[in-house]
Amino acid sequence: MSYCSAIDAMTGDRKTLHKAYHDNLYGYPIHDDNELFGRLIMEINQAGLSWETILKKEAGFRKAYHQFNIKKVALYTEKDRERLLNDAGIIRNRLKINAAIENAKAILQLQKEHGSFEKWLDLHHPLSKEEWVKLFKKTFRFTGGEIVSEFLMSTGFLPGAHTEDCRVYKKVLRSKPLWRLSI
Repeated sequence: MSYCSAIDAMTGDRKTLHKAYHDNLYGYPIHDDNELFGRLIMEINQAGLSWETILKKEAGFRKAYHQFNIKKVALYTEKDRERLLNDAGIIRNRLKINAAIENAKAILQLQKEHGSFEKWLDLHHPLSKEEWVKLFKKTFRFTGGEIVSEFLMSTGFLPGAHTEDCRVYKKVLRSKPLWRLSI
């Protein structure tokens, strides 16, 4: 079952939560490096958990990681790691926390070399999912096939976020996701 049709079967607060993400964020291009970094953090933290858990904790992630400010996160110290490990508003997993900090450092290097994280992503487009996974594993920490695939679909680099019969699909197309340009 697609995410699009799964939301239609939901009710109450659960539906409201997923619908807001699905209708307004999922599959749309992101042109802000801090927001791209934030989506990567959220996708990494989803590993082994439900997306609903992550959506419920989004505000906690934003607060804990300084609104996903790459420069600030890259400078985190051991004291910050301990603060994050004790923050009930996020996923308290040492590997995922370390990945966020190390990935911020990697993105700073990409910005230095390519001007931005987004430009680095653009430079490698189009790649197959397998090629993207290989590139991400070489560049970042805690990135596997599902994390990379969801990150790239959710940010408009790979197709598949919405089914063609989804009411949001045409709206996403109008936002010119990069995958559309490679068809």
